[in-house]
Amino acid sequence: MTKRVMIVGIPGVGKSTVITNVFNLLSQEGIDTKIAEFGKIMFQQAKLLSINNRDQLRKLSIEQQRSLQEMAANYINSLGNDVVIVDTHLFIRTEDGYYPGMPSKLLNIINPSHLIMITAKSEEIHRRRANDNSRQRDLISIDRISQDLRLSESMISSSSIISGCPFYIIQNNTDEIEKAGDNICKVILGK
Repeated sequence: MTKRVMIVGIPGVGKSTVITNVFNLLSQEGIDTKIAEFGKIMFQQAKLLSINNRDQLRKLSIEQQRSLQEMAANYINSLGNDVVIVDTHLFIRTEDGYYPGMPSKLLNIINPSHLIMITAKSEEIHRRRANDNSRQRDLISIDRISQDLRLSESMISSSSIISGCPFYIIQNNTDEIEKAGDNICKVILGK
């Protein structure tokens, strides 16, 4: 049976780097693993709407985002690897307010086996965002980052209630990517 592991975190926690580490560790163990980047899957479809930058997805209307999300969730549900790592966000800050990255309908489609939130200290996240020139990220205050982290904790626990699967919160402190990756692999493998 496929394990669908949703790994979430606000921008700047190092989620993509940790996910790559987890993928490599699981692959070394001979486990057929696939990373399904929710935003990338949505972006492929959004190109048909003349969206040319992935960071523009959060500026789409809620209706457009829902349609793209549902398409991505159905694709992810169709994957048959041993482990499918779903790289996504718990919420998207839009012009209409916060929008859930994983509303109940999508959780029901994907049917995750694990929910994992990667976190870090607010100051570290702020520094990482300021130093990341590869993305068009909105720079926000440390207080706002702290607020987003608290919101994330509420949303992951709510997602756990809706999906009926356990959730875990994993720290990704500076220079501890391997530790975070090891901890996630232990969760996935039940060690």
